[in-house]
Amino acid sequence: MARYTEAVCRICRRENTKLFLKGDRCYANKCAFERRSHAPGQHGGRRGKLSDYGTQLREKQKVKRTYGLLEKQFRSLFDQAVRQKGVTGANLLILLERRLDNIVYRLGFASSRNQARQLVTHGHFLVNDHKVDIPSYLVKGGDSVTLREKSRQNLNVQQSLETVARRGTPRWLELDKAAFSGRVKELPLREDLTMTVSEQLIVELYSK
Repeated sequence: MARYTEAVCRICRRENTKLFLKGDRCYANKCAFERRSHAPGQHGGRRGKLSDYGTQLREKQKVKRTYGLLEKQFRSLFDQAVRQKGVTGANLLILLERRLDNIVYRLGFASSRNQARQLVTHGHFLVNDHKVDIPSYLVKGGDSVTLREKSRQNLNVQQSLETVARRGTPRWLELDKAAFSGRVKELPLREDLTMTVSEQLIVELYSK
């Protein structure tokens, strides 16, 4: 599967916001966005005024890049959100949060979503005691996510769990560090999602 493999710090600079794509480095003084917040490129220091379309596009790109998806994956989730009852924009964000790689990241088993995706792909996690190696797997309320016993010595996981308090665990998730396990207490509501995003702009963009 195609995957973005270039420097990720330039993504935060392009979107003019911190997306926390590099784990602990994003909290340190070495963060590239803190040192150079202007857009990448020769003329990055001059941010022109965006059109309505440009504003909608940047909002979509910000969310898509935060969760590490390509356009086809993101559009597929949007189409799924449209078919669900309720507000399309909120449905989209909740679907993104339900992805297994995001749950692994939110619980603190990984320091970034990219690292979480790799851990899931390599089969380190069980969902309801069954191995799941598909990062896009959508968890449901009541599901348990457990690190496989033979993977519990993984240094990256241990380091991430040591710093999980810095990010905090969402109220709709429950982490048991001693058991290397977490549970989805319930599906999140829109107000549980603290990322600053205007999802209605994404709906307007795809509705053109």
